[in-house]
Amino acid sequence: MKTTDKLFAATKEIWEGYYRHPFVRGILEGNLPEEKFRYYIVQDYLYLIDYARMFALGAAKAPDVDTMQMFADHCKAVLDNEMSIHDGYMGRFAITEEELADTEIALNNASYTAYMLRVAYEEDAAAILAAILACSYSYEVLAKRMLADRPESGADPLYGSWITEYASDEYAADNAILIEYTNRLTAGYNDVQYRHLEEIFVNCSRFETAFWDMGWNMR
Repeated sequence: MKTTDKLFAATKEIWEGYYRHPFVRGILEGNLPEEKFRYYIVQDYLYLIDYARMFALGAAKAPDVDTMQMFADHCKAVLDNEMSIHDGYMGRFAITEEELADTEIALNNASYTAYMLRVAYEEDAAAILAAILACSYSYEVLAKRMLADRPESGADPLYGSWITEYASDEYAADNAILIEYTNRLTAGYNDVQYRHLEEIFVNCSRFETAFWDMGWNMR
């Protein structure tokens, strides 16, 4: 088995729990209270600041120029696209730079990003990818399952674009690159090295559960 196949298998039950979470079910069924989703969108922006830093640190720790370029490309994509306050839900909810600057990061969010950044500063490029994948790929898995189970969810006037974006071929292609590089960088890992990587991946997956809790509880 490839490294990523083993990582995904190790978190199967955790990721299954995402799909049962009331926040995720609300998106799927189109009945999540709008104020909860808006809160999540603002907190997600604050999360993405450190998420982008993960890619920047990955570029700094990359073992070769090709891997450095991959991290740099993803960092730019996050900064240029996902963090635009004029497009998508940020623009739809009229979220301003002033509001973002004045918003306090939620405890679950701060704990998650602090852990990710500790991994990025202390570990190597493969560990950074493992931390990133727990977020990035789980969103693809969730969104594709939503469309498979409830195809009409993709047309929901509020949540449909969230689902279709994360279920898109473009998003999957980006994840495929992250998966490819994770497997490439860990090809020669021994059992001790793999277990350490699995610990990081499992921890970040648990933090993802806490992130859904944060959105639901709005704190």
